[in-house]
Amino acid sequence: MTLFKGAGVALVTPFSEGKVDYDRLEGLLNWQVSSGIDAVVSCGTTGEASTLNDEEHIRTVKFTVETVKKKVPVIAGAGSNDTAHAVFMAQALENIGADGLLMVTPYYNKCTQKGLVKHYEKIADSVNIPIILYSVPGRTGVNISPSSVKELSGHPNICGIKEASGNMSQVVEIARYVSEDFALYSGNDDMIVPLLSVGGVGAISTVANVIPSDTSRMIHKYLKGDVKTAKNMQLAMKPLIDAMFIEVNPIPVKAALSMMDKIKPEYRMPLCEAENLSLYEIMTQMKDYGLIQ
Repeated sequence: MTLFKGAGVALVTPFSEGKVDYDRLEGLLNWQVSSGIDAVVSCGTTGEASTLNDEEHIRTVKFTVETVKKKVPVIAGAGSNDTAHAVFMAQALENIGADGLLMVTPYYNKCTQKGLVKHYEKIADSVNIPIILYSVPGRTGVNISPSSVKELSGHPNICGIKEASGNMSQVVEIARYVSEDFALYSGNDDMIVPLLSVGGVGAISTVANVIPSDTSRMIHKYLKGDVKTAKNMQLAMKPLIDAMFIEVNPIPVKAALSMMDKIKPEYRMPLCEAENLSLYEIMTQMKDYGLIQ
């Protein structure tokens, strides 16, 4: 059931004059695939899914599926704080060809762990494609506890977790509880190698938007036993990763991609353009990494 091993890019959604820019999206997808990315995550947090209406969301995933043409798995964000809406989106995205689903915890409602397990089981029972749990309590206010992950990992349609709590102790506890065929993915770009060290198989990455080849290569180096090279790559990436989170994601990474002339620097409100000091730091780190002149 493992959807992929390596680097999955949490892809941005490019906009132009308030609408999804499909020409730029096609360019991004072709560049990502040709650069060796291992999976594409469409309409997740970095893809500004929370400001896409259902029609835009489904059309964007459908376009992604049709453009990628099964060269790598397409994993669609389908999370909601309303279980019925999450089921609707999960089924709709399965029907248009998504290979798997990324399901963020319900936000704002702040359900109990019991409610969280029931929420995920309801969604998993409604589809026939693999689901990756997504724990990012810093954004949702809800953490998936290790014991809940253990319980959910027994469901045949739940194949892994994107762990973005930033708590390595929690990641280690999850690794203790789940079987080896349950995929652990890093959701924190500065903790990819540490997560791999306890049995992780990859990352769903923001920084992969600008360095897809290096992100994938770092993970595969580790998985093939070249721990030293992977460690050195992780350390070399750290200043760039910090710049990608100098303001709330995806503001910096979209600014970076615009500096690379891959998209327009356009956001859906309430997100807006980065402050000048942030743009200077992003540009500095992009130059230092060799991404722009």
